Amino acid sequence: MDDKPWFRPKVLGYGAGLPICWQGWATVAGFIGATLLGAQLAITYLTGDLRHIALIAAVAVPLAVVLSIVRKKTEGGWHWRDGSHL
Repeated sequence: MDDKPWFRPKVLGYGAGLPICWQGWATVAGFIGATLLGAQLAITYLTGDLRHIALIAAVAVPLAVVLSIVRKKTEGGWHWRDGSHL
């Protein structure tokens, strides 16, 4: 398994910044695609309260997946950065 990072950490704050390799960009593109596809399917085929639940799931599920990937593949991990290293 490749342990190279896919994302740079944020300079200030908590979390990841922009992707630094194609795998990171593919992860972002996959997240956007999965979210749009899920939302489109929910809008097209469902009605009422079921549509609302499906729209929430169409965002929440891909978001949970992408956050777990990004957290694992961020250079130096996620922790608070206050800019003191600058």
